[in-house]
Amino acid sequence: MRFRASEGELGRSVRYFPLVGILIGLAVAGLDYGMHFIFAPLPASVTAVIALIGASGGLHMDGLADTADGFFSSRPRERILEIMKDSRIGAMGVIAIVLVILLKLTALSSAPAGLRFAVLVLMPLAGRTALAIHLAVLPYARPEGGLGTVFLQNRSRIDAVFAVAILGVSGWIVAGMAGLIAGGVSVAGTLIFSIWCRRKIGGFTGDTLGAACEIAELAPALVGAAWLCTKGGAC
Repeated sequence: MRFRASEGELGRSVRYFPLVGILIGLAVAGLDYGMHFIFAPLPASVTAVIALIGASGGLHMDGLADTADGFFSSRPRERILEIMKDSRIGAMGVIAIVLVILLKLTALSSAPAGLRFAVLVLMPLAGRTALAIHLAVLPYARPEGGLGTVFLQNRSRIDAVFAVAILGVSGWIVAGMAGLIAGGVSVAGTLIFSIWCRRKIGGFTGDTLGAACEIAELAPALVGAAWLCTKGGAC
């Protein structure tokens, strides 16, 4: 028997996003640990990034591509929303996917060995925290409704505050100051992206939720890669 959640249950699921992020992070970190017995850091990083993308079935990456196609089209709001709804992918979407994957791969493979586990745990947690923040601070952008409306009825800013707190505590536990900085960068990036969404299309859509998740996941990887340099290590 397949479980099929109702719209109300999906709407109330936002409070569990941080837990889902932690579970995904632990699973991917465990996979990465095993891959290091077989591969060098770069191929192992490829496996980890594939697992992170696969955790959402590629849905968040698809949202990133659609958002890039719309936002970089230099069109008015209504046309941007039409472009984002188009199932076809454009040049900007392809560029966005390639750049984000390259950044994740290079940053993760460059992170110090002692921070790699923490980075992999925090990446999906930061992404799911971004979803809660994005939902909390923005109205829905499409007047006719869409996939993202399922989260509107039961959304709460408390869920976003809770998610940020979980991200901060988890960051401190697994990586100390580096984890706190990674969480802070992720939250700041999410808020900046949310402001951009408000100015471009007046709120959020299901696509911008996916984009917010993918962008936020970059923060722990980039902070991890930069940490060795800031501590005087070889870069």
